[in-house]
Amino acid sequence: MTVAWIGDRDALVQDAVGHAARLLAESWCPVISIDADVDGTRAAIALAGRVGAAYDHFDGESLARETALVSDSGGIFVSAGEVRRRADLVVVVGALPEFHHDYLRTLAETAPDLAERRTRDFFLVPDRGNDPPPAALDGQVTRLACDGADLPATLAVVRAQVGGRPVTTPVTNFERLCDALAKANYAAFLCSGHGTHHLALEMLQGLVSDLNRKTRAAMLMLPESEAGWGGTLVSGWTTGFPMRTGFAQGAAEHDPWRFDVRRMLGAGEADVHLWVAAREDSAPAHANGSTLIALTKTAEPVAEAAVTIPVGAPGADHDAVLYSSSRSTFVGRTAGAPSQLPSAASILKAIMEELPVKMDTRC
Repeated sequence: MTVAWIGDRDALVQDAVGHAARLLAESWCPVISIDADVDGTRAAIALAGRVGAAYDHFDGESLARETALVSDSGGIFVSAGEVRRRADLVVVVGALPEFHHDYLRTLAETAPDLAERRTRDFFLVPDRGNDPPPAALDGQVTRLACDGADLPATLAVVRAQVGGRPVTTPVTNFERLCDALAKANYAAFLCSGHGTHHLALEMLQGLVSDLNRKTRAAMLMLPESEAGWGGTLVSGWTTGFPMRTGFAQGAAEHDPWRFDVRRMLGAGEADVHLWVAAREDSAPAHANGSTLIALTKTAEPVAEAAVTIPVGAPGADHDAVLYSSSRSTFVGRTAGAPSQLPSAASILKAIMEELPVKMDTRC
């Protein structure tokens, strides 16, 4: 039988669920951090609507940059499969999360079968000029750097030089890039919100737009977190808004600053924090006086949590639908090691069933 904890004392799951429901029902400013599969995210958003909570990804800063890249001004985007089959020029912009390096290795070891050229050229615009290239591209990549400039400034210089405008400090290896662009049929620019400044992403959008006046180019956004990107897509089709949405006024409202859950917790604005974590290696944001309810895969109570309820990891303990960046869509994953741990979705639904039929109006 699965055991939960109220504080650091063992409790039946149903008792812990009831206590969590009471804390949420009595809260005046609850927040929910979500890192879950499709069912878990949908259940968390539904619960947020019932209790008037704001919700966000558990580490939402990178996700917010990636969302803004798509939603603020739009862009020319492509799927990972299209890059693999068509791109004969690949430019990696900034640092990509480690788990995407296998995809880079695939690009390095394969040829585009739908392109006229059966080879790929690789370029790198590093976060900093002396950053090493990804190991997957070691020996195959040409570095584009501007002495002393950060990533946004380097991209600005690249864009200016591509447009034929004068610059004070040119980018190294720019002539090689020009030669590669001249013979390329399809150029793909790979980026991520992973530590990349939003100004750099906006400049990259402008560069790709400029290139499309004469050739074919597109961006492939490789997310910092697959669960996070999947969650913002679920949020979009559920409420019409991405993550960082709240129900304080009853209806869904989106505000990337106001409903930044980590900021709200740090500022002491939230009194109850429901943390739904699919990954075992994650940790909740600093509570700063708020009451923590933890739903995560654990064998012991989470430190300083008022309620801890163990849940299974999607795709490991139970079947799940998760976002896959390599396929640019959602995929079903069969449980790799099925267990008796409940899913986050089932616990969230149980909490909703314990809520009062009529909730007080939130401020």
